[in-house]
Amino acid sequence: MSTVHFDSTERLSPSRALAYQTLVDKTRRNIAGIRAQPTTWSWAPDGDYSKWNEGFFDIGNWTTSFFTGMALIAWRQTGDEHFIRHVLELDPLYQAKVTEHAADTMHDLGFLYSLYSVALHKLTGDASHRELGLKAAEVLAGRFMPEGSYIRAWGRMDEKGTDWDAMAIIDCMMNLPLLYWASQETGDPRFKDIAIRHADTTLANFIREDDSVFHAFRFDPLTGAPAGGENYCGYSKESHWARGTAWAIYGFAMSYRHTGEERYLDASLRIVRKYLSLLDGEGVPVWDFRLPDDPALHIRDSSAAAIAACGIQELEALGKADVSLSAAKVAMLDRLCSPDYLDTDPAVRGTVKHGQVGHAIKTYTSWGDYYLMEALARESGMAIPWW
Repeated sequence: MSTVHFDSTERLSPSRALAYQTLVDKTRRNIAGIRAQPTTWSWAPDGDYSKWNEGFFDIGNWTTSFFTGMALIAWRQTGDEHFIRHVLELDPLYQAKVTEHAADTMHDLGFLYSLYSVALHKLTGDASHRELGLKAAEVLAGRFMPEGSYIRAWGRMDEKGTDWDAMAIIDCMMNLPLLYWASQETGDPRFKDIAIRHADTTLANFIREDDSVFHAFRFDPLTGAPAGGENYCGYSKESHWARGTAWAIYGFAMSYRHTGEERYLDASLRIVRKYLSLLDGEGVPVWDFRLPDDPALHIRDSSAAAIAACGIQELEALGKADVSLSAAKVAMLDRLCSPDYLDTDPAVRGTVKHGQVGHAIKTYTSWGDYYLMEALARESGMAIPWW
């Protein structure tokens, strides 16, 4: 199997080219490592993702495909079969996750299978990857709660009365492309209808009047009526989590691309302008925009900046980003590619330093690495077709 060797790094500045090459080099090691130890590598304060103690089939797995996504970008960049070979060898695990282990999956099937099955089908044309992606979309659609028109985020669907019941989170905007793709592939409008209904529910309930964003939202488990904002990743229910804001920027922009509905474009633009208005000149945000006046809490989240940069790139590709948005994207990427955030040490598996998980953890994150690599691939001229 081969792909076109896409070497356009001459479009990148020296610091960005170094960051991109670092990501390619580390992905060479990481994709082989995750194939040998196929657990759910996620985040690590010391950058050693292999220490993450969670099985591939555990319900909490949402991160494995960031490594397959990076490997597929590296494959297209270099033409080296090492990358695609290890990605393909993971196929039995991805097959089993949505068949015999389907009950133990959550809404992040979109992250997992857009960056695996959809990507492989689009890059190779292999029908088996198409079928696996469609199976994942079916399982994801099964999490839709028609009473409230939302996709339940967490927990098994046969578990009722738990803390995870009747709740959605902002991250799910990034899972909707799997459903849009499934409708396009099959001609079945059901998948797209679920995605639109969830996006509309998110728009109506998660986005506050001042364009800040709830992390999570609860609904009445019987009627589906909105019950109020919730929080698991930000500082508090009424705070404004930076990474969740970045998911919303990118997610609503993609919903606009897939539907043409102007309300999603308007939401993405309002949210990104609010996000940019809260930056302090660093280019990388603090992990929550509504923190108490305690310097110990004011820690940066590099992953939020990487995701937001990708969201702005999506708006640029749609012809909807003005000069100020593009300038902000440039500043974000330049900052992330600086020595303050970029770890070029080949002994460290992680690349992007100073991500944030929880209230006070400085860490490397697999998603921060992936979205920086996606952003740099786009800047080099590579199309990213799987979203």
